[in-house]
Amino acid sequence: MTSPLHFTQGDLQAAAGVVRATALHQEALGRTLWPPASVTPERLARHYPAPTWHVAWREGAAVGAFSLLDTDPPFWPDDPPGEALYLHKLAVHPACQGQGLAHTLLGHAAQVTRAAGRPWLKLDTAATRPALQRLYETFGFEPMGERDVFDFRVVLYRLPVSAPGT
Repeated sequence: MTSPLHFTQGDLQAAAGVVRATALHQEALGRTLWPPASVTPERLARHYPAPTWHVAWREGAAVGAFSLLDTDPPFWPDDPPGEALYLHKLAVHPACQGQGLAHTLLGHAAQVTRAAGRPWLKLDTAATRPALQRLYETFGFEPMGERDVFDFRVVLYRLPVSAPGT
């Protein structure tokens, strides 16, 4: 049995370590997810400030991370304020992949979204990533269409979450 996870918020260095390890691992497999040079703490902080990062820990090691933004105009330009939290850079450390941690991270993101009183958790993924699309769909995200953003095609997803007390 594996030891339980605990989550912290705001640790950009730990989050960047997980995201970078994931990027390097995917690149080594010939499946570039994010160019490793784009996931340094300094580069990540430009779009995903430290307070937006959530890190999953097991036995003192960072094993997963994601960023939750309050707004996401490039991908969801028509959303009214307060409608959703927007998930980016979901990553599971390569040493811990295959253990169901991605679903655990998504569950935590949904809990945070619910606690914030937002009805939706939203995200996007590259249209060329069917495995990631299946991951999100098996968790319960519904596809909301596609759009071109920053010269690449993405699929937009949303997950309904209940507000506290509903």
